[in-house]
Amino acid sequence: MPDKHIFYSVVVLLIIGTLATYSLTPFLMIRYEVSEFSFVLKQLIYSTFAIILMWSVSRLDSKVWLHKIGMLMFIGGLFFMILMNFLPTSIVPEIGGASRWISIFGFSIAPVEFFKIGFVYFIAWSMSRKVEIDKDHRIRSEFSIFFPYFIIFIIAIFFIAYLQKDLGQSVVLGATLVVLSYLAGGSGKFIAKTMGFLTIVFLFFIMTFSHRTERIQSWWLMAKTWLPDWIMDKFDLSEGIESYQIAHSLNAVNNGGLFGTGLGGGIYKYGFLAEVHTDFVLEGISEEAGLMTILLIFGIFTWLFQRILKVANRSDERAHFLFSIGIGLIIIFGLLINAYGAIGIIPMKGIPVPFISYGGSSLLALSIGIGMVLMVSREANRNDLPQETNDTENKNVYYSNINNNSNFHRDSFRNKSNF
Repeated sequence: MPDKHIFYSVVVLLIIGTLATYSLTPFLMIRYEVSEFSFVLKQLIYSTFAIILMWSVSRLDSKVWLHKIGMLMFIGGLFFMILMNFLPTSIVPEIGGASRWISIFGFSIAPVEFFKIGFVYFIAWSMSRKVEIDKDHRIRSEFSIFFPYFIIFIIAIFFIAYLQKDLGQSVVLGATLVVLSYLAGGSGKFIAKTMGFLTIVFLFFIMTFSHRTERIQSWWLMAKTWLPDWIMDKFDLSEGIESYQIAHSLNAVNNGGLFGTGLGGGIYKYGFLAEVHTDFVLEGISEEAGLMTILLIFGIFTWLFQRILKVANRSDERAHFLFSIGIGLIIIFGLLINAYGAIGIIPMKGIPVPFISYGGSSLLALSIGIGMVLMVSREANRNDLPQETNDTENKNVYYSNINNNSNFHRDSFRNKSNF
């Protein structure tokens, strides 16, 4: 059986997201002149289909389908991200100043959400096959091994960050790539240099668009509330644009207190928080359900991440080990970037909260990713099952193999040369 804790954790998050969509969208119903149940019905359909898709994928044979699904999402996602640039605006409309969705028959699909899952699988599969570090020429060896992956990454973020104007997704993929490179055998020195290089790349994409530099300035003005005065005096950006969105999100959290104003009782969802059902959904939930509910949500995400790491640790194959961790990282990085950006700790990136924010593409793509992890967990469970025997010696061998399998992954964190 697949890991039921992962499955039920995702189901609970989907339920929370559906309830939040219904409670936080009354202003949007008036704005777009749609029915009271328009948003929540769509989200309910997305969530239901996501659960069915997640469960269906988890029942497949990992030895046959994991590679096929992973490569299909990688190649297919990249293909459609390229194709979007040649389609008419009637199919690829500009929404909020960015063209990130393919709209057909009233439904919108964001190819980047599916590409993220495929990218993680491609990196995990490829690194598990090719990473052989030459200890005598370690830095040179690491550069020759990992450089092609970063070239692929830069090509991908050209379409994501430059053409689609979605720098947040690039940050999630970049952070995930760095961690997987480290777990696959990269040294700390190489990873530090890589992070420096990626920082320069991201700064280039920030400076390319004026709205991103304005967002940095707005964030810096908000940072004066928690940064020391001597830093603000030395780097004065008083001419920047004040970030009213961050101010309203903090006010919403403050208004909700520990236990909230009650479902439907929030006031900042009425035009004060733009995209309250997507980018600022946690702040909308905090106002109506309280800070304790937000802590509960973070607890569920922590439990989900811990269970995914457990699946990775029990997997016999390096590709499955790296892929499972990569999916967990995409979820956690998405959550943290959204949460930290919405309260002003980092610049706002516009990343949806996994499984909770309104929207179908993110839900469906992540449901496939989680289904693939469940597929891996089912294979690990099958390998762990002891044969029915009364032979004490065989039982001892079985439990010894379990310990050795766990020690392999624990040692891989301590000593990267094991990879």
